[in-house]
Amino acid sequence: MVNDYRTVNRANWDDRAPVHAASRAYGLARFAEDPGYLSDVVRFDMARLGDITGVEGVHLQCHLGTDTVSLARLGARMTGLDFSGPALGHARALAESAGLDIGFVEAEVYDAVEALCGRRFDLVYTGIGALCWLPDIRAWASVVASLLAPGGRLFLREGHPMLWAVDESRSRADGLLTLELPYFEREEPTVWDDGGTYVDADMTIEHGLTYQWNHGLGEIVGALLAEGLILTMLEEHDSAPWDVLPGRTVRNQAGEFRLANRPWRLPLTYTLQAVKPVDGVLDPLGG
Repeated sequence: MVNDYRTVNRANWDDRAPVHAASRAYGLARFAEDPGYLSDVVRFDMARLGDITGVEGVHLQCHLGTDTVSLARLGARMTGLDFSGPALGHARALAESAGLDIGFVEAEVYDAVEALCGRRFDLVYTGIGALCWLPDIRAWASVVASLLAPGGRLFLREGHPMLWAVDESRSRADGLLTLELPYFEREEPTVWDDGGTYVDADMTIEHGLTYQWNHGLGEIVGALLAEGLILTMLEEHDSAPWDVLPGRTVRNQAGEFRLANRPWRLPLTYTLQAVKPVDGVLDPLGG
């Protein structure tokens, strides 16, 4: 395994933070202008989240805090955690502009239990584009289980591992998709060196080198089950909140992107919920 992946990836995300903060995609100004504004990711799952008023929640790998603020606007008492100091600077400014009291902690996700001083939460939330930066999904699941209070739940929306296995650079005129990248977790990462990022900002990234890992859906579920969590929801979606395969997608009625040609071929994202039992029994409010 690459020993310095944290340092390398953090440098990339430190560079991304001001680019993303200035982009239309994250829409930071809209949070200050509109007290009811929510991130696209949280809005998509509002019905699945249910009433989270008064819930103690932590958002792992929170980046600029747009999902964190959105969950707080839905009534949760939120804490955000991320390893990028510059990203958290924008997250704190965003929360302040929205008039919300949200604590943000700078730490690696694998160090979250110690960094959060052993606190336990009713809701552990993780949004899109987080798990691919972690080399060991079992270690992540252990952190999630340790952070959850009995009856608490993990709520996760992520890019589907089948999507991450598609090599979008191998474009074919016949519209076929090429599965070239790993689906299952491997010790060695997929190495990228790209000065760009996924938002519509005309800026480049100085530290373009990154290390990433895919994790199969069964590996993710299995890791959570091994920690004693109970899977209460798993929905696969044919859409994503960003343009996953430029030139091959159209927007659906919800404003998300799906394949223009035979969208039933490929799951693009999924929503998962898992609950920590109370004395071995599910909390009826947890799921």
